Amino acid sequence: MLLQLENIYKWVQQAGNRIYLLKHLNLEVAEGEFLSVMGPSGSGKSTLLNVIGLLDNFDEGAYYFQGQAVHEMRDKQRARLQKDHISFVFQAYHLIDELTVYENIETPLLYQKVPSPERKALVGDILDRFNIVGKKDLFPSQLSGGQQQLVGVARALISKPKLLLADEPTGNLNSRQSKEIMDLFRELNQDGTTILQATHSEFNASYGSRILHLLDGSWTDNPEL
Repeated sequence: MLLQLENIYKWVQQAGNRIYLLKHLNLEVAEGEFLSVMGPSGSGKSTLLNVIGLLDNFDEGAYYFQGQAVHEMRDKQRARLQKDHISFVFQAYHLIDELTVYENIETPLLYQKVPSPERKALVGDILDRFNIVGKKDLFPSQLSGGQQQLVGVARALISKPKLLLADEPTGNLNSRQSKEIMDLFRELNQDGTTILQATHSEFNASYGSRILHLLDGSWTDNPEL
């Protein structure tokens, strides 16, 4: 089992009331799985991904990643786990405007202190794999939305994560670009990358080997809600 969530609660206080963002949430994700999480805006999809991706804390419950008790870790241990094993693909791409395509993709390797010759080889390989060698010296503003998201996926994968978290990864793309990104995700999953995506799109969700529906921070059996 790659990860387990046990009875996770997350809340915020508003005017003295506790507003639940996640409530009594249990989840198991096997290594190599492709899981799609669906739900309306405000259902807790992004919050769930942020908790799993260690961008956000939770208030109650237990989280295990490859058997390690994440909820008992210190901040430094959590940061190391995230850096070594988890990558994100965001709807808004989150590329660094001042960096070229090459430099954006290279950034995670700099954080991991990968030596320069190895970095060069890894970035070269992934530019080739994604067929964007010709774009390596361009800046994000010079790319189409689909090309920017392709760079975002390449950057997410350069460090060979155990888990790829994708939050509405095609929300800003047209239908052709969306299909290209989802086909790429399928290929990556077939190569062994575990993927968890949050999506409004039934088309995107259909790429998953399992679909779960979230409503008001809890799982629901009724996909119409």
